[in-house]
This record gives sequence, structure tokens and C-alpha cells, in this order.
Amino acid sequence: MSLLEGVLLGLVQGITEFLPISSSGHLVLIHDFIAIDTPNTLALEGMLHLATTLAVVLYFWSDIWTLLQAMLRRLGRLPVNKKDITLFYALLLGTIPAVILGLVIQPYISGNLQSTNLVASALFAASIFFMYAEWRYYTRSANETVTPKTGLMVGLFQALALLPGFSRSGATIAGGMLMGMSRLEATRFSFLLAIPIMIGVSARNLLGLITNGGSVDWTPVLAGCFAAFVSALIVIHSFLSFIRRYTLWPFIWYGLILACLVGYVSLIS
Repeated sequence: MSLLEGVLLGLVQGITEFLPISSSGHLVLIHDFIAIDTPNTLALEGMLHLATTLAVVLYFWSDIWTLLQAMLRRLGRLPVNKKDITLFYALLLGTIPAVILGLVIQPYISGNLQSTNLVASALFAASIFFMYAEWRYYTRSANETVTPKTGLMVGLFQALALLPGFSRSGATIAGGMLMGMSRLEATRFSFLLAIPIMIGVSARNLLGLITNGGSVDWTPVLAGCFAAFVSALIVIHSFLSFIRRYTLWPFIWYGLILACLVGYVSLIS
């Protein structure tokens, strides 16, 4: 893998990780259509996930610190802010479904469900799901109060992202909207909910780096990590500003068009 290819993969990871367009799906497409030679794919993906995880942790550090303090105060039986501790419980419950399902079915998905046709199908299905969430959003009033129950339900939606091409952030944002959250609140909850899962994915994939460290070409990997970190910070800030004023429809159309293009190319090739 060249330096340019490492930066390209890093940019793809950083840009698509937090937008509702599926980072895993785009990485599959990049590998298939550009044929990038990555002899240690697991290690590279682990490093790129670590870079984007550091970006979201840095961006939301004040929120994370507040939640950690609330948890510690509750453990110490001290007074806590009800909203903070409720959000902590919601995030905790929301993490459970993806962890359990990931441990059970992720090995099968990684070994058998990585084709471009599947990515195209998942992109199309995700776009239809986001379309439904937008339609429902206008038929019910938004309630920005997050509860443990809504956190668990959004966590179930997050499990859809186990399929390559089904955006994790899109699934949780749309799921939050269906549960009554505003777009902005659903997006912030989605980003915070991503942190435990991303840490777990990074740790799992980095085991490949520890066991096969001698075969890693560090220059393109580190260049890709830097590109992923910087681009992820920019995307997080930009997307939060975007979602305050606009809808998911640009990403719905993007997913539908990309799914059709990928399906067509796969059909004629």
C-alpha cells in the first residue's frame, strides 16, 4: 500500500464514519473498485477506527467527562444531575444490543457478507429506512428527553450497522428520530453512542496489529490515521451544524444513487 492509498483510505474512513452513508460500505467499495493492496487489512482498519475514535472523544470530551462524573457520584451515593445520569444509563443500555449481536454474528458477516452487491442492497435499504424516519418525523412532535428505554431502542437500530453498507450513524439518528428525539438530539446521542462500540472495534482489530506488527508498513498507516483523525473532526462539527437546519434527504438521495450505480457496475462487470 502506497502513501497516497493510505491517505485515501483514511479520508474515506474519517469522512464517512459519522455521516449517514456507511464507512464500512465505502471501504469495501474502495477495496473492490480501486484494488488497493493492503496485506494487513485488520491492522489498518484497527488504526483507522482508533483515529476516528480519538476524534469523537476529543470533540465530545466535556460531555464524556460530565457523564463519567455523574456515574462516579452515583456510585458514591452523592447527588447527581438527573438528566446526566439518565443519559448515561441510556447510552449504557444502547450499547448492549450491538455488543451482543456483534459477538454472535460479526465473524460470519466478516467472512461471508463483504460483497459489493450486498453493500448496494444495504445502502438502498438504509436509504428507504431514513426516508421513513423523515416522513414519521413530520407526523409526530419531537421530544428531546432521552430515557433509558429510548436508548435501548436506538441501540437495537444501531445493530443494523453490522451489515456493510448500512450506516451506523444513519441507523441511530433515524432510530432516535423515530423514538421522538429531535434531529440534533438524535445526532448527538448517535455520536456519543458510537464511542463504546468504536473503542471495542479498535481494540479487537488492533489485536491483529499486535500479533502481526512485523508485516505493517507504518508510513501509509500513520498517514491514513492522521487523515482520518483530521477529517473526522471536521465532519463531526460540520454535520452537527448541518443537521440543525437541514434534513437527512441529501444523504438519502446519495445512498439511493450510489446503490444503483454500484448495482449497475456489478451487473455489467
